[in-house]
Amino acid sequence: MSFSGEVKQEIVAHRLQRSCCRHAAAYGIACFARNFDEKGLLLYTEQLCIAEYAQWVFGQIGVEGHIHQKGSASSPAYEFEISNPEEMQKLKNLFGLEEGICFRINSKNICCSRCTGAFLGAAFLCSGTMSDPNKDYHLEFTSSRQMLAKDLEGILAEHEFSPKRTLRKGTAVIYIKASEKIEDLLTLMGATSSSLELMNVKVYRDIRNKANRITNCETANIDKTVAANLKSIQAIRYLQQSGVWELQSDSLRYAGDLRLQWPDLSLSQLAEKFQPPISKSGLNHRLRKLESIAATLQERSSHEQQDS
Repeated sequence: MSFSGEVKQEIVAHRLQRSCCRHAAAYGIACFARNFDEKGLLLYTEQLCIAEYAQWVFGQIGVEGHIHQKGSASSPAYEFEISNPEEMQKLKNLFGLEEGICFRINSKNICCSRCTGAFLGAAFLCSGTMSDPNKDYHLEFTSSRQMLAKDLEGILAEHEFSPKRTLRKGTAVIYIKASEKIEDLLTLMGATSSSLELMNVKVYRDIRNKANRITNCETANIDKTVAANLKSIQAIRYLQQSGVWELQSDSLRYAGDLRLQWPDLSLSQLAEKFQPPISKSGLNHRLRKLESIAATLQERSSHEQQDS
C-alpha cells in the first residue's frame, strides 16, 4: 500500500468523539466527493474503509447512505451514495443549503480547531494524495470546483500551513511541500503515526547525510548512532505533539531541546554541549526517561482508541 493509502487508513481509524467534529467531517466529504448536487451525493474510492467511514459519519448526523461495489474482483472500487430525496433534504438542512447547493465552504459547519482537522481529514480522504516521503515531501488536494479550492487554500493558510495553488489540466491543486507543515497537517487530520513516520524518514535522511560526510567512521557505528538518536528524537517529537512537553522537568526539556538541535552528535559529544557539561551516562539517563514517558503515553493512547 502507498504511503498516501496508509495516511487515509489512519484517518478513518481515528473515530471522532465530538458530534460537531462528525458534522464537519460529513461536510468535508460532501464538499470534496465526486458529485454533490440536487440529485444526490456520490463518493468514489478504491478503499472500502473510506466508503464505510463515510457511511458511519453520515449515519452519526442522521443521514442514511449506501455502499455499492464497482469494478472487478481483482480490482474493486466502491461508491458511497446518498440519493434518497428525503435524506438529501436532511443533508441540505444540516449544512445550511436550503437555497440550493453552493460550492463554497461555509465556516458555520466548522465549529472548532478539532472540527477543522475533521473537515480537512475528510477532504483528504476524497481528494488528497501524498508522495512517499522517502522520495519527496508533497501533499495535495484536488478539486474541479475552483472557488471551493480557493476556500480550502484559505483555511490551510489561516492555520499557517503555507499552501500553494495551481492548475493541472483544468483541475485546481492545493499543495504543501514543506515537511514540517505536512507533519503538522497530518497530526491535525488524525494521522499522528504517519506524521511521526515522516519525521523519522526526514531525521534519518538528515543524519545519514551528515554521518556519511564523516571520514574514518565505520558504517556499523554510524547506524548505531542514527538508530539511538532517532529513537530519542521520535519520543521528544511525540511528547511535543501530545501537549505534555511543558509538563516535563527543566532538565529533561533541556536535554530534549539539545538533542533536537544536534541530532547527529553522539551521546558524549552532545553531553559536552551542556552548560555546564554533564556526563554521558547522565545524558543517557535523561533521554531514556523521555523515551519511557513517550512509550507510556503511546500505549495509553492505543488502548483508548481500541476501547472507543
